[in-house]
Amino acid sequence: MKKLNLSKNAKHDLVTYGIVVVAYLVMEILMKAGLVSSLLKGLLVPLCIYAIMAVSLNLTVGILGELSLGHAGFMCVGAFASAFFSMCMKESAMPGGLRFLLALIIGALAAGIFGILIGIPVLRLRGDYLAIVTLAFGEIIKNLVNVLYIGRDVDGFHFSMKDSLSLNLGEGGKVIVNGAQGITGTPNDSNFTIGIILLLITLVIILNFIHSRTGRAVMAIRDNRIAAESVGINITKYKLMAFAISAALAGIAGVLYAHNLATLTALPKNFGYNMSIMILVYVVLGGIGSTRGSMIAAVILTLLPELLRGLNDYRMLIYSIVLIAMMLFNWSPKAREFREKYSWKRIMKNGKKEEV
Repeated sequence: MKKLNLSKNAKHDLVTYGIVVVAYLVMEILMKAGLVSSLLKGLLVPLCIYAIMAVSLNLTVGILGELSLGHAGFMCVGAFASAFFSMCMKESAMPGGLRFLLALIIGALAAGIFGILIGIPVLRLRGDYLAIVTLAFGEIIKNLVNVLYIGRDVDGFHFSMKDSLSLNLGEGGKVIVNGAQGITGTPNDSNFTIGIILLLITLVIILNFIHSRTGRAVMAIRDNRIAAESVGINITKYKLMAFAISAALAGIAGVLYAHNLATLTALPKNFGYNMSIMILVYVVLGGIGSTRGSMIAAVILTLLPELLRGLNDYRMLIYSIVLIAMMLFNWSPKAREFREKYSWKRIMKNGKKEEV
């Protein structure tokens, strides 16, 4: 029987997939046994959403090397585009599973298209300038949604940016997008299993992209733009490709988010710059460029405030201490030397040498 030889990257990726699958199986067993609180059950889908957001932003920040603060804007585009489609198809004969699948595709495409449209002018900027422009994009999207009114009657769709009365809907007409009140009645199609499947799909897309020829070109641009351009790498093409994929995956997270709520609104806490910064914190604390680290950091930092809720006034203090500790552990030179010196692989390697 031939021994299966896996590359180092393949083994690393399998471990990442394994962590997700094991976590899912453990949670399913605990839920079947009745050992999971209602609070934690309510956090399972958001955990998947934030993990997808962190992994997708890591493609832009860690792999492409560009600082983006508008990731919540792409999530907002995917959320509202998919929720709008689901509301239009809600009373049709279309099966719920097919409707949600199409909503996922529409949300990803809408966010990806916005990623391309924003990326064409924005990716010519670098550093702080790029961060400021993407931050402005996220705020513009959120505010546009809050003044948008869309209704439907027998004559078709009606649009307005004034109020719902300006839609002049006929008899039996229905307001779908109601300005700051958002979209109400979106089908509740999201669940933990779908969230895990979408997270695995996101990981497959990101990890395969990183290991591909395109991914290596993107990392070459990140490491040395001039050298990459000198060997014939199309800078604009590859940067735009990475940015659009990152935006499309954020749109998928938005679809999952929209179909987990009864009412979808574009509030600052949902799609504002605070959300973008929070996702960036997950990426930085998990290790810039580390897909697995971004995912784990998103899960830990989402769970921690809720698990510490019983401590009241000390909850955010402990949360802040954990943030500082994680930052020092990941980025302090001494801590990195310690991890390398006492890593599991190095210990096993030394143990084999002693046996010989």
